[in-house]
Amino acid sequence: MCFPRNFVLLLLAAWLLAACQSTVSERRVPVTLAGETVKLVVRVSLPTGKETGDGPFPTLVLHHGSTGGRYSRRALEAFWQPDALLRHFNDRGWAVVIPARRGRGGSEGIYRERFNCIATDELEMATGALEDVDAITAEIRKFPFVDEERMLVGGQSRGGILSIAHTGMRPGWYAGTVNFVGGWLGAGCLRIRPGKGDMVSEVNQNLFNRGASFGKETLWLYASGDRFYSLSHSRSNFEAFKAAGGAGIFVDEFPNGIGHGLWRRPSSWGPHVDAYLKRRGLPHSPSR
Repeated sequence: MCFPRNFVLLLLAAWLLAACQSTVSERRVPVTLAGETVKLVVRVSLPTGKETGDGPFPTLVLHHGSTGGRYSRRALEAFWQPDALLRHFNDRGWAVVIPARRGRGGSEGIYRERFNCIATDELEMATGALEDVDAITAEIRKFPFVDEERMLVGGQSRGGILSIAHTGMRPGWYAGTVNFVGGWLGAGCLRIRPGKGDMVSEVNQNLFNRGASFGKETLWLYASGDRFYSLSHSRSNFEAFKAAGGAGIFVDEFPNGIGHGLWRRPSSWGPHVDAYLKRRGLPHSPSR
């Protein structure tokens, strides 16, 4: 039987897309926050070739960023699924769990992480987000496939800064942290409130410094061309983190212009992450 050339190419493209996507399952996990029980959605991607296995597996808890100032129903309901990032860890024997905080990605509750660029309000919102992170991670640790002795936390943008901050709250929970272009407030606040650069630094450094007591090496990944967090701003945050007693490596050796989408480029950050995992005594090589 013969098929048109275009039809064959479409089939091949569909097969390649499916092969590049991780197998992800979804769970709704009840947690109690501010005296109210809500169900937060988590998505789970198990190690390559172990999708039906029970583990325990080393586990990365991976946190999403903000809506970028968009508050439509579509923006709030969207669930971040970074397939290339999942595949990188899955291929190295890791399970990855992505929780959605209140009001995001199908999770119950009200989304309270909106931007108003007032320091006290922003820190209050960030503290509420950390309560979500703390409550859902306590439940994730109970998942039967999770190896509690080999847990890593990471995140993108607001998820990155929350990951660093949470290690200070629960230092015994994690073997390490991978921060992809993390920050809470960015350049957008300078447009809303011109001349408030010091306030942006104050908020971001307050949150990052909460993780300084973690005591273990952390990995900070940033790239040029980021429209939210310039390299100079992010380096200043890292230096403040170290001055507060934090330990870590700041990496910005990436092709120009990758910016805030760095997490989409495992070919760029993969070697740095693998080297970090190796230093932490964690699985770091593809298992096949």
